[in-house]
Amino acid sequence: MFELIFGISLIDYVRENFVVLLDHAGTFAFALSGIRLAAEKEFDWFGALVVGFVTAIGGGTTRDLLLGVTPFWMLNGSYLIVTALALLSFIFLKNVILRLNKTIFLFDTIGLGLFVVVGIEKTLAADYPFWVAIIMGMITGSVGGLIRDVLINEMPLILRRDIYAIACVIGGLVFALCYRLEVERALIDLISASTVILIRFIAVKYKIQLPTVKHGDIKIDKKIFRSKNKTE
Repeated sequence: MFELIFGISLIDYVRENFVVLLDHAGTFAFALSGIRLAAEKEFDWFGALVVGFVTAIGGGTTRDLLLGVTPFWMLNGSYLIVTALALLSFIFLKNVILRLNKTIFLFDTIGLGLFVVVGIEKTLAADYPFWVAIIMGMITGSVGGLIRDVLINEMPLILRRDIYAIACVIGGLVFALCYRLEVERALIDLISASTVILIRFIAVKYKIQLPTVKHGDIKIDKKIFRSKNKTE
């Protein structure tokens, strides 16, 4: 049926548009994570849509600006449509979604894994080296969540002790390794995204965290800073 309508088999369509499908799946997951968090803060529907959209496109927009290209969502309105569908899904399936444990973490993690791959693929397509692609993958995956958390006045996940940006980097390194081993491209994408998602799940389950930067026994007198600011 699919081949009769579109003139191409479903398998061939998925293979040719795999990165685009990952991009839209990541957009839906990230948008839903933003909308779910906005609901906790009791935003209205429009506010939730804005938070969801910014969460979904923030990382990719930053990546595209750094690469010197037009931000992807300005060339294709489907990303706004996907965000609207995420909002409708939450409105009509709110009770189901809220009953799921750690839904914010779930959708954020899925979006993170998918967007890392999308960022790497798009950077490589622009003929940048792998080390740049890995950094862009991290930016694509993490900056949207950073902006989301700032908008709703939460401590950004990327700045906490949780394994977050590091998971993106490891996923990028796995991508590079599979690429060198000449693994099929679609399989590379799946393996890399799964690596990021798996690392996040393991880190949270076993409470694996990065060490914090400490100043030891040195005590900082906050009064000095207050008096200095008043003087200025």
